[in-house]
Amino acid sequence: MTWLELADDTPFGLDNLPYGAFSVGGVPERRIGVPVGEHVLDLTAAAAETAAAFAPLLTSGVLNPLLAAGPGTWREVRERLRDWLTEPRYADQLRKHLVPQGEVTTHLAFEVADYVDFYSSEHHALNASEIFRPDAAELPPNWKHLPIGYHGRAGTVFASGTPVVRPRGQRKPRSADAPSFGPSRLLDIEAEVGFVVGAPSTVGTPVSTEDFADHVFGVCLINDWSARDLQAWESQPLGPFLAKSFATSVSPWIVPLAALDHARVEGPKQDPEPFDYLRTTENWGLDLALEIRLNGHLVSSPPFATQYWTAPQQLAHLTINGASLRTGDLYASGTVTGPERDQRGSLLELSWGGREPFELPDGQTRTFLEDGDEVVISGTAPGPGGARIGFGEVRGKVLPSPG
Repeated sequence: MTWLELADDTPFGLDNLPYGAFSVGGVPERRIGVPVGEHVLDLTAAAAETAAAFAPLLTSGVLNPLLAAGPGTWREVRERLRDWLTEPRYADQLRKHLVPQGEVTTHLAFEVADYVDFYSSEHHALNASEIFRPDAAELPPNWKHLPIGYHGRAGTVFASGTPVVRPRGQRKPRSADAPSFGPSRLLDIEAEVGFVVGAPSTVGTPVSTEDFADHVFGVCLINDWSARDLQAWESQPLGPFLAKSFATSVSPWIVPLAALDHARVEGPKQDPEPFDYLRTTENWGLDLALEIRLNGHLVSSPPFATQYWTAPQQLAHLTINGASLRTGDLYASGTVTGPERDQRGSLLELSWGGREPFELPDGQTRTFLEDGDEVVISGTAPGPGGARIGFGEVRGKVLPSPG
């Protein structure tokens, strides 16, 4: 029950209550907000007006102070939010702090400390292997023993809606005798799910899979833009560099782990059995349904529940060497791809390396992204009573290279 008028099918009901940063009109001040139905509750103002003990954590325009406060405070804020929105006595006090979603400008919700990207979809890994090595397609020999990943660049993690400039670099097709330099010709997307770290850890002390929820605050959607031609040439022998470091887009709302209890499922069976530090006692596979739209047309619906490695396993592997977590760390799942053709999470797979152009409903065809293309990735998860938990959208439009 709530004193708000909420549609039954809203993705932002009381069982969700995600967090983000927003501003209104031409006022540059950024505030912390929570989308509820068709509005955003100005949490910064609401906490100040009610003299909530956690109000000072909400004044910097980013979530980092709240993230750093730890799970006890996260629970307190969520419980207070639910009280405010269900108890009629708060209605007059809080109604003035509700802003229509159409009037807000969202921003990157947190200051990113480090960014790590994993490679955890078996379907994606097998597809990529078959695309590049059709006669010898196989997983890398280490793939089922550890969550493969690489360190990205925190400075180019952008808020949803930030335009993406086509990157430049070196590329060398297999048919060419020498490399050339210029704008990427094979610009791609990767539909991913991200995990935002709140409570830090100590250098030299690994974080176990059981301690996942003590450190990870919530979940977001990610588009990890990729330049496939740059990647093919530079990833010899090391991993992605310029091909990945130019842009990573993040959805505006961070859904707390507490909102995803009904989305938790058992992950795929892992064989061989992982090392002890990667074993889990709780189900942290997540039944998230993603959708990828290109220029408004639905082109794929990847299912996150098919991921081979889970978020707690990724976190445990990330810290097993003694590396510490910092507030604002972001790590991503890697491309989410399911077993079916319409569940592929990248254009690399949808066009099968460019060899099979796919048609859009308006008659256009694509292999990779063209200047002016806009990509929108959205997602939902099951909630209680048949409700859906929404993540909002991560949106980006391709701008031409300046050179």
